Amino acid sequence: MIFDLDGTLVDSRPDIHAALCRMMAARGQPPFTLEEVTRFIGDGVPVLIQRAFAARGLAPDPTAMPAFLADYEANAAVHTRLFPGMEAVLDTLAAEGWALAVCTNKPEKAARLLLAALGIDHRFAALGGGDSFPVRKPDPAHVLATLQAAGGTPRAAVMVGDHHNDVQAGRGAGLPAIFCAYGYGLPAMAEGAPVAASPSDLPALIRAALG
Repeated sequence: MIFDLDGTLVDSRPDIHAALCRMMAARGQPPFTLEEVTRFIGDGVPVLIQRAFAARGLAPDPTAMPAFLADYEANAAVHTRLFPGMEAVLDTLAAEGWALAVCTNKPEKAARLLLAALGIDHRFAALGGGDSFPVRKPDPAHVLATLQAAGGTPRAAVMVGDHHNDVQAGRGAGLPAIFCAYGYGLPAMAEGAPVAASPSDLPALIRAALG
């Protein structure tokens, strides 16, 4: 069972939003709204920063990414929490015998720090971050490498995420995909995948996906 992280397992927008606003304030720029930042999320930190700079008409700055990561990693779990009901979903899946993994475009160090801070890192057999392998979602090789690290096979695995990157990467890897409408992606990003309106919908959808 492979989960995306931001917008799927956890609502991390408040802390990403805060770190981006601090980065902009250091450059004399006004803050972003939470909704603006929501649309920046999903393609990893380099693209997040690129979108943020473009939105303020700023030229690229090679110092921005390391500064942002240092700030974010120190403050990744100030307001970030599991989505309501997600802990019960993880309990249910574990009780049913699923091995769980995370495949995220967030850098691996930041993802591991966040999972540890939330006290759920022990639940996952593997974590594939955006810089763990030569590729990242929507490349299916990112999903396959994470799956291999978790000891799974495509014929008995499911991909769950809130972005078209998750749906495309999962399908490309030969996995059924489930789209999380409660996350950050636009509804069209489901691309025909079964839709979970809330975390509580996931166990039944997962069973049906491999039924």
